[in-house]
Amino acid sequence: MDCIFCQIATGKIPGDIVYQDEELLAFRDINPQAPKHLLIIPRKHIPSLAELSPAELPIIGNMVALAHKLAQQEGVAETGYRLVVNYGEWGGQVVKHLHLHLLGGKKLSDKLG
Repeated sequence: MDCIFCQIATGKIPGDIVYQDEELLAFRDINPQAPKHLLIIPRKHIPSLAELSPAELPIIGNMVALAHKLAQQEGVAETGYRLVVNYGEWGGQVVKHLHLHLLGGKKLSDKLG
């Protein structure tokens, strides 16, 4: 598979992994947009939000719960952080593998676009 996130999840290419279990993986973004910028992905290749099956919907909740745990671990939970899921080309999705951005560590702009 040529999906870069799948390759990180399987260990074919390195990633700065901060968390992993049977369902989810979290690693540092190689092009961080904030002092703390983690990506949380399902191990299973799901191209986007639109491709989630009804049975897979709990993955999103698990990703958000993990994001809060990691925000605490990274020291940004108290001051605040941003969670972002991009969908499609116009929504800014670059890698076609569902992922949640966790950004924090500085005062983020209140503008989203």
